[in-house]
Amino acid sequence: MTNPNPAFSDKEYARRLALVRSAMNTAGIDVLFVEDPSNMAWITGYDGWSFYVHQGVIVVQDGDPIWWGRNQDANGAVRTVWMGNDRVLGYDDTFVQSSTRHPMQDLSRILKDIGHGAARLGVEMDNYYFSAKAYTTLLAELPSAQIIDATALVNWQRGIKSDEELVYMHKAARIAETVIDGVIERIEPGLRKNDLVADIYGDVIRGVGDDWGDYPAIVPLLPSGSDAAAPHLTWNGDTFKQGQGTFFELAGCYRRYHIPFCRSVFLGTPPDFLKRAEAALVEGLEAGLNAARAGNRACDIAAALAGPLERAGIERGARCGYPIGLSYPPDWGERTISLREADDTVLQAGMTFHFMPGLWMDDWGLEITESILITEDGPAQCFCDRPRQIYLKG
Repeated sequence: MTNPNPAFSDKEYARRLALVRSAMNTAGIDVLFVEDPSNMAWITGYDGWSFYVHQGVIVVQDGDPIWWGRNQDANGAVRTVWMGNDRVLGYDDTFVQSSTRHPMQDLSRILKDIGHGAARLGVEMDNYYFSAKAYTTLLAELPSAQIIDATALVNWQRGIKSDEELVYMHKAARIAETVIDGVIERIEPGLRKNDLVADIYGDVIRGVGDDWGDYPAIVPLLPSGSDAAAPHLTWNGDTFKQGQGTFFELAGCYRRYHIPFCRSVFLGTPPDFLKRAEAALVEGLEAGLNAARAGNRACDIAAALAGPLERAGIERGARCGYPIGLSYPPDWGERTISLREADDTVLQAGMTFHFMPGLWMDDWGLEITESILITEDGPAQCFCDRPRQIYLKG
């Protein structure tokens, strides 16, 4: 069975493959092994919950990429990748979670069979999905090969989104708006957090109209009160309480393309210090959006944000954004550019970011964010359209 309905056009996949091969040439790489599921999907279209076992895409200079993974997942590959079935290869289940065999032994055999046993082999060394055991096994099995660190080589090629990708991101944005609208409508004192999260997931997955929702790479984050000082807490069975604020870090997702979108809600009347922080944060956001122009640098956005915050006496040491697009757990960022003072990367039209200047102080937190598109001319375009404010309920 060959996939009759790939996620993107042949022209789009050819564009991506050409970018990757050019980057391989620049890095002196003969053959590239890609294990990050986001990069696998971007190159081939593969989409499956199989990243808990070793899998990957082999990119060569001549011929279509090869999908490689567990035998039982090969059925999912032939249904989602754009390549022919002869470019889908699976390994036996005896390699899975074995103490005596490793899947990289099978990958090494394949590389030898296709004439790359002594190649300059690029691998994603610093990646969630490539283990130390995988690396040492490749070293042992391919003694004549030169293993080259290709961390983020594919990620950097993904930075400028095509028109086809932006269609998916705009669909994800409509889902993100619906999810935030649902939070603001439902939240009230006494409501259990887990009950609200159940509704959040319902809105995320139902999507908008015919545009169904995919699962986001990060679970809903919604700490309240002093817990909002910790940016990555999830939920429990506690209730929302009068006199407390909660930030919601959520995302809409369509066909693995993400639009993160964060807003904060206060039940009751917020204290004056929070109102002042809100005003400074919104001013900084708008200054950053104005600086987010093609030809400016990533650090220019961070500098524009910092001015109003510093005038308000708010010190913020974290980066304030990162590229977004296609992603799988555990992260919806692309892991390349950082919107921070030390990053001089020049912004280009078609780049997409989560402009994320969250405030996490000693005993309070506040998030108001925007996912943005760098345009050909003028300031960044926001994917979502909702007020930049603390929403008041109760």
